[in-house]
Amino acid sequence: MSYAAIADTPDRVALREAIRSLCDRFDDAYWAELDRTHTFPAAFADAIASAGWLGIAMPPEYGGAGLGVTEAAIMMQTIGASAGAFAACSTVHINIFGLHSVVRHGSEQQKRDWLPKVISGQWRTCFGVTEPDAGLDTARIKTRAVREGDHYVVHGQKIWTSTAQHSQKVLLLARTTPIEQCARPIDGLSLFFTDLDPATVRITEIPKMGRHAVDSNQVFYDGLKVPLDHLIGVEGKGFRYILDSLNAERILNAAEVIGMGRRCLAVAVRYASERVVFGRPIGMNQSIQHPLAQCWSELYAAELMTLHAAQLCDTQQPCGAQANAAKYLAADAGFHAADRAMRTLGGMGYAAEFHVERYFREMMATQLAPVSREMILCHIAERELGLPKSY
Repeated sequence: MSYAAIADTPDRVALREAIRSLCDRFDDAYWAELDRTHTFPAAFADAIASAGWLGIAMPPEYGGAGLGVTEAAIMMQTIGASAGAFAACSTVHINIFGLHSVVRHGSEQQKRDWLPKVISGQWRTCFGVTEPDAGLDTARIKTRAVREGDHYVVHGQKIWTSTAQHSQKVLLLARTTPIEQCARPIDGLSLFFTDLDPATVRITEIPKMGRHAVDSNQVFYDGLKVPLDHLIGVEGKGFRYILDSLNAERILNAAEVIGMGRRCLAVAVRYASERVVFGRPIGMNQSIQHPLAQCWSELYAAELMTLHAAQLCDTQQPCGAQANAAKYLAADAGFHAADRAMRTLGGMGYAAEFHVERYFREMMATQLAPVSREMILCHIAERELGLPKSY
């Protein structure tokens, strides 16, 4: 499957080839077994960390490569196109973008103490924001962090915290000022980077449709003590800090889904070329050809939007609408490619042998997270079309 050349330089081509070579060491059999046994891909995570790729967009002074969102997107698209699909992406995703708030707002001491350990893979991190009763209405979260002397005490519950079973650290958003005492709902939220202390944190895995190799969890905080120096930036400004990483997250997620879609399309094309029915390859039939060609076109268009959004992000230009549009287009294009691969393979798509059913199950999640298609459309309608807020 071809890639958009507009973002390519010799260094970016070399980046893609290096990531592809690493991912090729972990084939479909590896990922299928982890999916079957619900086993975390520790060997893959260690390989990515050992090669230095977790720091691709982190500052060089802390051990990172100092590259941009564009390079990170190319990397994540290549991982998405590998046998690991969304599970492989989710294994490393949070470490790529999640600590951008620390880079932007953390103290020099925090950056020197924390970032090298995340980049090296010594610390695995999860993201504690979403709550059962708040969903995308982040300002309404109920988890509280109350200051008591030289620390905060946290009580509350988070949901859909990926990789918490295998993380030592959490980037945690909690309310430090009651919402009724704030001028705006988004005020009074604070961001912490702290330990997942098993004495006061209970992690319960959520059974789910796909991506079984990477755990999703409910996390219960019952008196977690957070030292004052684990607070990022200024108390009460946490909502603004997490916004700094959201556009990059949208872009990287879009890139991952495009890679996944390309893998699905490649499997479908290969099968259509080899499967013979009524004396000819089924790929000779336009009813097979045309939907696959449509998938190629949709994926290419989504990739162009993703690269455009990444370029805007890297040059510090407004990119909220473009990042959201990239996520929207990629989710639909990826899902169409996975669905079409299932249909092209027919019964064998439903079988585990060709791995398409695993790709399809993992692709479903990209329609829902990290933001729904409907919320993206609301954002674009309000910010780009000037329509009134609808929720």
